[in-house]
Amino acid sequence: MIKNKILEKSIWALWLGLLALPFMGKKAGILAIAILLVILLLPLLNGLIARFGISVSRLNFLSSSANWLKTNKKMALLILFSFAAILPLFMNRYFVDVAVLCGIYIVLALGLNVIVGLTGLLALGYIAFYAVGAYCYALLWTHYHINFWLALPIGTALAGVFGVLLGSPVLRLRGDYLAIVTLGFGEITRIVLNNWDELTRGPNGILGIARPSIGDFIIKQPIHYYYLILAFVVLTIFITTRLEHSRIGRAWVAIREDEVAAAACGVNVTLMKLLAFATGAAFAGLGGVFFAGKMIFVSPESFTFMESVMVLCMVVLGGMGSIPGVILGAIALIILPEALRQFQFYRLLMFGGAMALMMIIRPQGLIPSQRRKMELEEENG
Repeated sequence: MIKNKILEKSIWALWLGLLALPFMGKKAGILAIAILLVILLLPLLNGLIARFGISVSRLNFLSSSANWLKTNKKMALLILFSFAAILPLFMNRYFVDVAVLCGIYIVLALGLNVIVGLTGLLALGYIAFYAVGAYCYALLWTHYHINFWLALPIGTALAGVFGVLLGSPVLRLRGDYLAIVTLGFGEITRIVLNNWDELTRGPNGILGIARPSIGDFIIKQPIHYYYLILAFVVLTIFITTRLEHSRIGRAWVAIREDEVAAAACGVNVTLMKLLAFATGAAFAGLGGVFFAGKMIFVSPESFTFMESVMVLCMVVLGGMGSIPGVILGAIALIILPEALRQFQFYRLLMFGGAMALMMIIRPQGLIPSQRRKMELEEENG
């Protein structure tokens, strides 16, 4: 058994070394050996810590901190919100811009988490709803001069309608088949935006979109957008948390676990699936309207398939069905490429390697939901 585990880990290290071979040459072998050593030594880390007596007090502190967070959730949320509110005051414009981007992807990832994490429907064309919200505001402004705040509910609702339109014909599909259909929907949306010159101006995109404003105050500085997206993130977290703990959320989880059993228990599977698609798409539309208002320009190049993959990776990496995990996954996958930007030639390799290593070490995600964590532990046991 132990030999099989070592062989499996060696194969993973060799695979990562082969990926690095075109970029690093002979040094790729050193990288593969280093990765293998890290993987093999990780299980021994707890024993080493206990042996040297480094962290008994620290572990007790972490344990007590975790218990305190569980029993004082409101206070913990207040502390986190206060930290997020003062954070941009200590950052330069570049880091504030990165934080704004994190906020956009948190909204997108939380929306996709409703579809993938809670309901168990694999959607690969999710970014299409993001495009619907962005182009909705762009077209409403350029043709009718409808401002950001009026376009916000319209774009959100329109994206939700598109979610229902996508969900209706694919209700009987599951797994890979559903993923292929949603992938096709995303590509169809991008191609339509790219080719419908009369409406969307094709690959040239739509320029000159109005920025959000409150009276005479125009939101144009990065810190202004930071607080606006922070408000949207808090709203999204509040809604998704309430939905998760409601009867609707329990129905979504029942469908994810066993669709036939859920239907036998009286769950309206068709309605719940449509509601999941509409809810997730609506959050993507919200993020799209914000994106158009911030960038004052939209084009089909911003809504490619890789964007859908990136959002899905955030959900999987953070922990499917876990709201804190999804938030952490979104932050990690936005900050990590930015932190590796100086390694221009190795950035994607290091990013992909980190993802693969994470899936080996912690396949349930960074912060898995308690229910899915118990399921995985029982299955492994």
